[in-house]
Amino acid sequence: MSNRSKSKSGLLLAAVLSLTVLANASAQTATVPLPANAPDVAPAPAATPASAASLDDRIQDAKADVIRLNRDLMVLEEELLFPANTQVAIFVSMDVGKMFSLDSVRLKLDDKEVAGYLYTPAEVQALHRGGVQRLYLGNLKAGTHELVAFFTGKGPHDRDYKRGATIKIEKGTEPKYIELQIKDSTGKLQPEFEVKVWQ
Repeated sequence: MSNRSKSKSGLLLAAVLSLTVLANASAQTATVPLPANAPDVAPAPAATPASAASLDDRIQDAKADVIRLNRDLMVLEEELLFPANTQVAIFVSMDVGKMFSLDSVRLKLDDKEVAGYLYTPAEVQALHRGGVQRLYLGNLKAGTHELVAFFTGKGPHDRDYKRGATIKIEKGTEPKYIELQIKDSTGKLQPEFEVKVWQ
């Protein structure tokens, strides 16, 4: 196990221990009913507002630590599942998009379907406003590969529109980032679909 993995595991253990200590502290402040035959004992003093506030602060801090740890663990998991030397990520973006209303995208890599997505109107609006969606993240060995993307939706004059874009990509030992761009062609009065490989 790498030093980084050991560090993450240590953080997780620390967070779990913190939550256990807080749970025990909360349990100790709870009121426990006495048996009927128990001798009369003066009740324990109630927790002061200051100590209650302090406990709440500690609980909130522990929750924040767990959220940060969870994020770090997700990043670590992604690095372990998709190492840089085989990682390929494919994104979808739209430029203007007035001549095409996107319904769905299907993705094939080396004749194998690896991803498909149906878009809601809100998601299409987010793409129109400049959003970028990660459609696929996976592993690809070094060499030449064929990527095919199929776009379906409504084109000019509200006609059903289906187009495909194909590209040959060279995968080396570095991560490969590919963007599927949907653009308007004002000259042709129709949408255009381009595949851009980021270096």
